[in-house]
Amino acid sequence: MTSPPRLDARLRPRLPSPLREVHDERFARHGVRLLLKRDDLIHPDLPGNKWRKLALNLEAAAGRTVLTFGGAYSNHLRATAAAGRLLGFPTVGVVRGEELAHQPLNPSLARCAADGMRLHFVDRTTYRAKTSPEVLEGLLGRFGDVVVVPEGGSNALAAQGCTALGRELAGEVDVAAVACGTGGTLAGLAAGLAAGQRALGVPVVGGGFLAGEVARLQHEAFGSRAGDWTLEERFTFGGYARTTPELDAFAADFEERHGLPVERVYVAKLLFALTGLAGEGAFAPGTRVAAVVTGAPDDALQESSVSR
Repeated sequence: MTSPPRLDARLRPRLPSPLREVHDERFARHGVRLLLKRDDLIHPDLPGNKWRKLALNLEAAAGRTVLTFGGAYSNHLRATAAAGRLLGFPTVGVVRGEELAHQPLNPSLARCAADGMRLHFVDRTTYRAKTSPEVLEGLLGRFGDVVVVPEGGSNALAAQGCTALGRELAGEVDVAAVACGTGGTLAGLAAGLAAGQRALGVPVVGGGFLAGEVARLQHEAFGSRAGDWTLEERFTFGGYARTTPELDAFAADFEERHGLPVERVYVAKLLFALTGLAGEGAFAPGTRVAAVVTGAPDDALQESSVSR
């Protein structure tokens, strides 16, 4: 039997993604160069780290039903649903929160449903236990022969897929920075960078758990810690999908300065952090810093609330 063509042959992603330098005096005055790694341009339906994290997982699924997890505004759910539509395989999205709280469906979940994803709502207590044998057995009993992909798509295959991001930056930058939700992109990015380069992760969620998650993912994917990476955890702005007037004003100003729409859940926090770190002298003069743009606003019909 002839094997199906690889995903990149079927979906034609734009790889490597563009790397573009922008002039920003907040960096230039410290002798730092800022470059944007435009992963948001990889594919209109699977942009950024969504492509890199899902590609190997979907190839391993080989057309079977893919079941995965996310909140009511999850870009990961939307990317998985879109991949199912484009490639012709069934998808199931396990959504955090009771169904009545999401009726009518918000634009993000409505798009998932329009792309053919079967939505299954669970209460928050059950969702927190989603990796437990009891919950997984219940889902398998309900949906049958499915391939389970974790929340955010972060597993060993995702980390392996994200090594390509590091390889694309080899020799181009000194520091590669990425916003982190579940740690899979940072795990692979760091492993793919060359000697002398380092990866910087900016968590968008609090709790202090990401260092352990990145280390775990690297162990599962590569057998040990891989690459030079650190986390800068001061810029969560109250937690996932939360913002403040200060962050909103910064993102709007960056958009005006550079003509780049700034996605608020991940990219705004990353750029704010890098700007602050440059101002603190965290980067030596001459440092080339790449900010990985993992999404754009039109890809993010996301939940956004102002921290009180």
